Amino acid sequence: MTSVKAWFLVHKWTSLVCTPFLLLLCLTGLPLIFSHEIDHLLGRSVAAPSGEVTGGPVSLDHILSEAQARSPEGVVQFVVRDPDQPDLIFVRLGESIDAAEALAFYTYDVRTGAFLHEYPLREGVMNVILRLHVDLFAGLPGTLLLGVMGLLLVASIVSGVVLYGPYMRKLAFGTVRRRRSVRIRWLDLHNLLGVVTLVWLLAVGATGVVNTLAIPIFGHWQATELAAMIAPHRQPAPTEPGSAERALAAARAEAPDLQMSFMAFPGNGFAGPHHYVAYMQGTTPWTSKLLTPLLIDGRSGEVVARRDLPWYVSALLVSQPLHFGDYGGVPLKLLWALLDLLSIVVLASGTYLWWKRRRVSFDAWVQMVQARTGEVVPT
Repeated sequence: MTSVKAWFLVHKWTSLVCTPFLLLLCLTGLPLIFSHEIDHLLGRSVAAPSGEVTGGPVSLDHILSEAQARSPEGVVQFVVRDPDQPDLIFVRLGESIDAAEALAFYTYDVRTGAFLHEYPLREGVMNVILRLHVDLFAGLPGTLLLGVMGLLLVASIVSGVVLYGPYMRKLAFGTVRRRRSVRIRWLDLHNLLGVVTLVWLLAVGATGVVNTLAIPIFGHWQATELAAMIAPHRQPAPTEPGSAERALAAARAEAPDLQMSFMAFPGNGFAGPHHYVAYMQGTTPWTSKLLTPLLIDGRSGEVVARRDLPWYVSALLVSQPLHFGDYGGVPLKLLWALLDLLSIVVLASGTYLWWKRRRVSFDAWVQMVQARTGEVVPT
């Protein structure tokens, strides 16, 4: 098999297999780019009340007591902070400390301890869109299937670039021959938009593949790095965890240049059997995507270990916001949305072109290119 023929077949079949999935991902990804804005518009999230509040932040223990009373059948798993909303704190409860799904997700004002909102879990159009985009409602197997489709996308892009050279040898870059047939115009437009979206599709496809590995990546980190971090500080017998407020204060004292992203409670898979783990983040656009875990003794409230995350977890944490353009505010999101729409045109036009020429063999494709360029296609 010649090299050009191999690239032709790679591009044809990787494109055909992954295109239906990628069209779904682009269509569902478009609203997810603006998920924060949509949630706020639909009343699914709230902002902190305006106006000054005297007296400073209330104790975290007070907020947790209120959350526990509001959902007595639940167990507090995490508290979460959003750097863009410093006056809010979010409390996640589950049916058990290590339950995978949340039972309730509450929002509180840290200045007053007032309950503000309960996030509606597993309901609404945005939840359906998110599940389709993440796992096709098939759990981990669905997520891994989408990861394979991402790899096929990368192969399709690379093979398409290789084939683009011979096809456009005698044409100016970006030429769209408007006086030719509809199919030729769509072919030129497909090639042009494919080049325009090339880097973005590669970036989104690669980060999407990494994101599909989130469960295996975190599982490996928990079984190795986190377990090794906890091992020297294991306690002989179960004890009731101490004050969460004291644990949080210890984390802030240990890393004054960082701020809390979230804190996992004792018994949770992201903490120790008898330890809190506070995951701290930086304050710059880059360092705010990375986390530093601090192990805090549940009884004494003292930080007993600090360890940087390994490269593969950091790669995942960076990939997640990059995938949705969550780095540069609304302007970057608008750019991501535009490139997403252009990618939909590329995928749809590719499907149309295949359908119109679905019986064209490799030899016929070579003859067509040579007839248009006047040059022999290297094989």
